[in-house]
Amino acid sequence: MQREVGVAERLQRLGPQLIGAQLAEPARDFFRQLPFVVVGSVDARGQPCASLLAGAPGFVFSPDPSTLRILGLPRPDDPLATHLSAGAALGVLGIQPHERRRKRVNGRLRELDASGFSLAVEQSFGNCPKYIWPREPVYVGARPEAAARTSSSLGERERTLVAGADTFYLASSHPEAGSSHARSHGVDVSHRGGPPGFAHFSDDTTFSIPDFRGNHFYNTLGNLQLNPRAGLLFLDFEQGDLLLLEAITEMSTGSHPLAGPHATGRILRFHIQLARFFPGASPLRFQPVSTDQ
Repeated sequence: MQREVGVAERLQRLGPQLIGAQLAEPARDFFRQLPFVVVGSVDARGQPCASLLAGAPGFVFSPDPSTLRILGLPRPDDPLATHLSAGAALGVLGIQPHERRRKRVNGRLRELDASGFSLAVEQSFGNCPKYIWPREPVYVGARPEAAARTSSSLGERERTLVAGADTFYLASSHPEAGSSHARSHGVDVSHRGGPPGFAHFSDDTTFSIPDFRGNHFYNTLGNLQLNPRAGLLFLDFEQGDLLLLEAITEMSTGSHPLAGPHATGRILRFHIQLARFFPGASPLRFQPVSTDQ
């Protein structure tokens, strides 16, 4: 991807400065403040999943620059629960929407116990504030575990959640993430934001988003060129519903009804393979924040 857009040489020089192999002190402090993270994982088929883990601030911390510790585990019917094994590739996104800050950490599972797990850090880097809608997350405590609904298509509630979204999270992986321990062959999870409705349906199981200009890392799009499977997470910020999607992606060029002036001309299309809907499962509620700040 970097070669295609003519930034490979520049990123080869800047990459070692921008992507660290350890957590710097500002990043360690950042993660201590968070009430939630999004965790990307991958199964034996190469299917990524994006999962929400939440807790009172301090539930994520870094005991040393090479380790990120999460005091929390997924519910049993979340795919992440079956992906947590020694050496498993994981990606973690920390985000403060109200401050429009985000940082990513990728690595391997080092330790798993009854209270949570530890990640051995392999990559740590920040992202710009672009396309983050400001809203403040508040941890309100664990919710009752209503049974998840699983389907190969979207019901009316799920479709409404996707079609009205201005934010979702996207997990992607290198094809060898499950078998190779190479630093570049891992899992990544990213934030996607745009105007409400930017996830535009073309049929019952297919929607597309415009690709917007970013930092030219192409962590996500680069992975998807090699492995078109993606895991998506949508949140209802007020009611707490969660929607996890498995999708096959397709990248093309063309028009999109909500592309706007910051679009690259690329379109990312998602063909839904499986949907898991968790009603009211999120232990977070989000408060509006003034966009004037």
